[in-house]
Parts: sequence; C-alpha cells; structure tokens
Amino acid sequence: MQVEDKEVILLKVSGQDKLGVTAGLTSVLANYDAIILDIGQADIHDTLSLGILFEIKAGSTSGPVLKDLLFKAYELGVKVKFIPISVPDYEIWVKGQRQQRYSINVLGETLTAVQLAAVTRILSNQNLNIDAIKRLTGRVSIVEEDEFPRSCIQLSVTGTIVDKTFMTASFMEISRTLDVDISFQEDNMYRRNRRLVCFDMDSTLIQTEVIDELAELAGVGEQVRTITEAAMNGEIDFSESFKQRMALLEGLSEDVLQNVAENLPITKGAHRLMKALKYYGYKTAILSGGFTFFGKYLQKELGIDYVHANELEIIDGKLTGNYLGEIVDGKKKAEYLQAIADKEGIHINQTIAVGDGANDLPMLSLAGLGIAFHAKPTVKEKAGSSISSLGLDGVLYLLGYHDRHIDMMEDDN
Repeated sequence: MQVEDKEVILLKVSGQDKLGVTAGLTSVLANYDAIILDIGQADIHDTLSLGILFEIKAGSTSGPVLKDLLFKAYELGVKVKFIPISVPDYEIWVKGQRQQRYSINVLGETLTAVQLAAVTRILSNQNLNIDAIKRLTGRVSIVEEDEFPRSCIQLSVTGTIVDKTFMTASFMEISRTLDVDISFQEDNMYRRNRRLVCFDMDSTLIQTEVIDELAELAGVGEQVRTITEAAMNGEIDFSESFKQRMALLEGLSEDVLQNVAENLPITKGAHRLMKALKYYGYKTAILSGGFTFFGKYLQKELGIDYVHANELEIIDGKLTGNYLGEIVDGKKKAEYLQAIADKEGIHINQTIAVGDGANDLPMLSLAGLGIAFHAKPTVKEKAGSSISSLGLDGVLYLLGYHDRHIDMMEDDN
C-alpha cells in the first residue's frame, strides 16, 4: 500500500461507563484486522472518555468498519466520533514523543480551580503541553469530613521549557500565595526507580527541635532557640551554632534524655510513609544535625535502616557540653547520603533527601530528588520540590504512588 493510500482514524467514544464497551468496539476492529496505533481511556464519575487510534488494514477501506462501529456503539449506548488523520500529521505526532517529558505533582489539603488554573497557565506560557492528568489521592466525600484531607494530581507534560528559572520562581509564588505545593521533575528512569530516602530528623521526622527541648529543661531555652533559628535560616554557620548550643547544655542530667525521646512528637504521616517505603523495598536513613540518642529511638520506632547524627558526651550522668566525633553539618549529611548510596549500590539519582533547614541544602542538592518539608523560605527557594500543605506521607505522591497502592499495602498487613 502506498503512503497516500493508508487510512488512519481516531475513534472518540463518550457516554456512561459500563462493562464491555472497549471489548465490543475492539472486537469490531478485530473483525477487520485493524492495527491499533494508540489507545487511552479516562473515567470520571462513571462517565467514559475513550480514544482509539487505528489504521485500516492494507487493501481495505474504512466504510464497512465505520458502519459496524456505529451499529456497535448504538448497541452499547455510547456516542462515537470519527476523525481522519493524515499520514503526515500522524508522523509529526509520532516524532513529538521524543520531546523531553516532565512530571508535575500538585498537592494540597484540597485542590481548587484557582490553583489548577494558575499552575496550568504557567505550563502553557512555557510551551509545555499536558499529555495526561492522573489523580493520585482517593475520591473525597463532600458530606463526611476527612480527618486528614489530602489531594494530589499528577500532570504529564512534554515540550521544551522557555525559561526554567522564571517557571520555578512562578511556581514558588503560586505555592506561597495559593497554599499549594508543586513538584516539577524530569520524567526519566530515575524518577520511576528511587531506592533510598534520607531524612533530616528535627522539624522533619519530628515536630520539634530536640536541642531546644533540652535547652528548656536546662533553663537556657530562649538563648538556644535564638541560635537554632538563625542556624536553620542560614544566618550563622551550623557548626559554630552547634558548639554554642552544646556549651549551654553543660550539666544537664542524662535522665531527661529518655523522657524526651519517649515524648517526641512524630510528624503527621511519618508512620504511613515509613510503612510504605519499607513495604516497597526502599532503604531509609536519618541524617541529622541532632543527636544519635534520639535518632536511634526513632530508628526503632519507625524501622529506619541507617542513623547518622551527633554523639553527646556524657560523664558521671551529666552532659559535658561537648560532643564526640565530627559534627554532622550540611556537608557531612551529603557525604553520608553518598556513602549509603554507594554501600547499597544505588545511583545518586535514585536517592531522595527530605529536610527543612539550611544545613539540609547540600543533601537536597545532591539527591536525585530534594524535598523541602515545611521548610524555611530560603530552603524552599533552593530545593527542587517542597511539601508544606500535607504530612510526610505526601512524599509518596512525589514518587508516583496512588492511595490505592498504600491501601493495598495496609490490606496485606
């Protein structure tokens, strides 16, 4: 058959979703040995939208197959529309699949039209075309109140970005003003095959800064909080701030450590996240500028594989105000991330780092995916992705997991 004799037709189907629609229509196409070039289907509130792109068998014409498709559609109670596609147009469309592909996650407790319009407007202005939209969170009741509301959609887009710096800044502004989180990732083999997730501890896995808790018990809370805040915002060097804060804890009894550990406020969604990561075979680590005493406690509580943090020096049952070994600062966190990845045989692009402070930026930058979690503004600006509207289990959506994957895990247990 000559190129000009080829017939390519797009069959568009709409109507109430029911059993047998796809089977019935493809059976008609099968009777004529049609070649399926592409197929896609979406279902919202039992309303079907189905597209089948097919090529007529060589030596045949489209008339009989289109007639039979119309009869079958009537029998099934759905509407059909036929769109002829020229061979040149089809070939242009095929070549388009070679364009760079990206994945954008939009997260929030609820998602509004205002938020989605703002995000998609930016994509359009950057010449990025949306190929597919998928909801990753389950269906939400509008009658019953959800204790932990969460909503996430994933956009698959293609194209060449006009100005990535401007696009990122625009997403940041939307995130700030519209209370929505936006994650933009290249859709490559690494995004689909992450294997190691490393977490900061204080204000990430737990909703407190442990050193501030200890300082309160030592009677130097205000002084230490001031230093901590400056360090997390990157206003003073972390190592220097750590030494200053440690010195203020001199004389504190080690008896208070266990009590603090047993009352650590674990971040919402942490248990759900860790359970899922373990179920799906991820390695996990705590890389913290805090203390190993509390990291080890969380390791046992959450089933974490590795812990690297600072070691308190205790003599005669009291903190000396000193520490043992090297300070785990931002640079050291990144080194530990690389070392764990090497030990586990994991490519650095298959790693994820999650943190909130300026001292997390080195590991957030090194990891294949860096996530600023309820982070300081300066950290959110520099991290690749951020989560501020949901709990830690929001990380699962950035990995592409749907709620049904998590529900399946919980059912198995």
